[in-house]
Amino acid sequence: MLFLSLSILLSVLLLLNFRLFPRYEVNTFQAIVFNYPVCFLTGLLLLPAGQSFTIDFSQTWTWLSLGLGVGFILTFLLSGASTQRMGITVTSLANNLSLVIPVCFSLFVFRTGGGTSGFDTFNYLGLVLAVVAVGLSTYKKEPAASNQSDSPTLKPSRLGINVLLPIGVFLLYGATNTMINYMNLHYIPSTDKTIQVTLTMVLGAVVAGLVMLIVRIIQGKETIQAKSLIGAVTLGVPNFLSFYTLLLALSAFGSNGAFVYPLYNIGVILLAALLATLFFREQLSTANKIGLGLAVLAIGLISWQELAKAV
Repeated sequence: MLFLSLSILLSVLLLLNFRLFPRYEVNTFQAIVFNYPVCFLTGLLLLPAGQSFTIDFSQTWTWLSLGLGVGFILTFLLSGASTQRMGITVTSLANNLSLVIPVCFSLFVFRTGGGTSGFDTFNYLGLVLAVVAVGLSTYKKEPAASNQSDSPTLKPSRLGINVLLPIGVFLLYGATNTMINYMNLHYIPSTDKTIQVTLTMVLGAVVAGLVMLIVRIIQGKETIQAKSLIGAVTLGVPNFLSFYTLLLALSAFGSNGAFVYPLYNIGVILLAALLATLFFREQLSTANKIGLGLAVLAIGLISWQELAKAV
């Protein structure tokens, strides 16, 4: 349970970083780009003794991992923008409820989900409630004038566009998780290659991020800032460790993802909402609160069989 708790805490720390960047005038784009080299270095330090990182371009999983890295940085950029414009709670909900997408692919495409008895009425109800929860959690009325600089404020003309940000996080995060499941089923050679695959994914994000940064510098849209490098460290270390501790939690629970992932998602949603309310005074409407409650209920319904067995 220690590794699972650490993973939840580290994942919420990522959202807190995004929320604090504007206050300290940290360039979010640059911090995200430079966080991946920090992730890569963190992963190298965690390599088991006697192992070294190698990349084999003849393997299909290598190219898929590099492609996933590109997807990771795009998702991260969307998460940063969504957190700053729509809030921590909305973004964490969209992020964690994206498990609906890989669950559907596992059930209807990969045909590996649902346990031995298959999906039942409660599971399908959970999928429907998850979609409804995302819609309710992203609903925001026109904000009233406020002197609180830490609260995200939106102009009415931009509110509709900003609502698309958590929806984009939902779709992209779900797509990357689905691809990870696909790789686990067909291409990951063995469990001892987990950190190698993770480092390859991070390498893909490093390359994609640096290319985007160089293009923006050439266009005169970016100038490297020292604060961004500091932000990259505070973002990169928990970014890699959150994923790494989640893998350790899976190993501790016998790779029972149906048990670990629901607890992980529920934990992140509730902790993110609590911290956002306490420290950033993010105001939740009645619809947002209903969405939060439905999110917890939906995740429980989706995996109730495995949760019942584990308990």
